[in-house]
This record gives sequence, structure tokens and C-alpha cells, in this order.
Amino acid sequence: MTATGVRADARIVARTDGRGGTALPVLDGEGPLALRRTRSAGAEAKVMVVGAMSGPLGGDRFTLTARVEEGARLHVGSAAATLALPGQAKGEARYDVRLDVADGAELRWLPEQLISARGSDLYVTTRAELGAGARLVLREEQVLGRAGEEPGRLTSRLTVRVAGRTVLDQELACGPGAPGGWDGPAVLSGHRAVGQLVVVRPEFAMHPVEPEVVGESASLTPLAGPAILVSAVAPDALRLRRVLDQVSARWS
Repeated sequence: MTATGVRADARIVARTDGRGGTALPVLDGEGPLALRRTRSAGAEAKVMVVGAMSGPLGGDRFTLTARVEEGARLHVGSAAATLALPGQAKGEARYDVRLDVADGAELRWLPEQLISARGSDLYVTTRAELGAGARLVLREEQVLGRAGEEPGRLTSRLTVRVAGRTVLDQELACGPGAPGGWDGPAVLSGHRAVGQLVVVRPEFAMHPVEPEVVGESASLTPLAGPAILVSAVAPDALRLRRVLDQVSARWS
């Protein structure tokens, strides 16, 4: 830890073990980004991110990278929600996630919610690079403020590339200081939970999925590639998860 906040890095590498399963030759976390392998079934390896410290706080810099090599299958979740808080150090906190999924590999990236507490300022980026035959299920959920609390400043950018081609690149900024209209009818419409589910499957290239409205406040959109995006808003985290789980059960 320094006067400008905590620096923490975590790395995961998954590869086939030669016996029909997935090995984790690299599972390295530090500080608030502790990594634990948990029991899983079949060929998939499962890793949980365990928050060993509070944060991210103001001035913190977290980086989490995962590489899934050809033929491997990896599931990454988190033991609890991530809570962005104000800290003694001034300035914006950053949380960067970098995902690399090789041709013929599969990654399920399903962390718990990110909660933006009052007074916090967090910029989170998630960038996924996939081979042409890779599979991905990626869920992001943001909750603006704890119960009865105004949110902090939260900026979230999500980028997905397949075979070197960008299929999704979007950014959302919410809370104090964000561009006007973020809470209006064109964006969150007064809701305090927002989420995205990205599913990449090679078969979508041959059999595209039709766009549709999901429930009262979610939509499914086919992307310009073998992928779909589900965007949803909800009054709270529980109802947001129900909507995303509904779609995930159908397509992933």
C-alpha cells in the first residue's frame, strides 16, 4: 500500500491436463485479490475470487487477468459482492479485468455484483480477447448505492473481441459527475441495478439469434459476430440476477 492506494494483481492460467480435465498452472493473487480453486465437475476448473481486504478504495489499482488455453474450460466467480468505497487516498480507483480465451477454449466469467457506495469513484474495465472458436459467458452487474444510499461515481467499460474483430465496446457512467441523463428514461430510468450478459458461441455465426425483449426492462441483441448481448435494468440486485439467469439458462 502507498499514499496513493493499494496496487494488487492476480493471474489465472488454465490449460488441459492431458486427462480430460483442466489444470491451473498459474493461480496467483495478492492483497485484496485472493484466488481459490474450488470443487468442480467434469472438465471444468472453477476459481473463486475471495476479497481479502476492503475495496477498491480511492486511489487503488487492481488488475485481474485470466488466460484459457486451447481445450481448457474455466469458471470464475467471486465469494461476495465487490464494494467500491471512498478511501483516505484521493482520486479515482481502477479495476481492470483482462480475459484471453483461445480457439477451442471456454470461459464462464460470473462474478457477484459490484456495489458503488456513496462517495466512491471507480473506473472498471473488462476486455475479453477470444479466438475464432472460443466460447464465453460473461456477466457484469452494477448496483448503485447500498440500501437507501446515493451511489458513488461509477464508470464501466466492456469490450469483447473475437478473432481480432470488435463485437462489443460500450461504456456507462453513473453517479455524481457523470454525463447528464444517466438516470433518465433513455438510460437507467430511475433503476439502481444494471447488468449485461454476453454469450459468445461459434454456432451463432451460422444460426443467428433474433433480437427480443426479455421481461419488462431487458433486451437481447445479436452482435456483429458469433455473440449476443443481454442488457437489463432493475430496481435491485435480486431482480436483476433473476432476469440475467433466465437468459443464461437458455443460451449458455
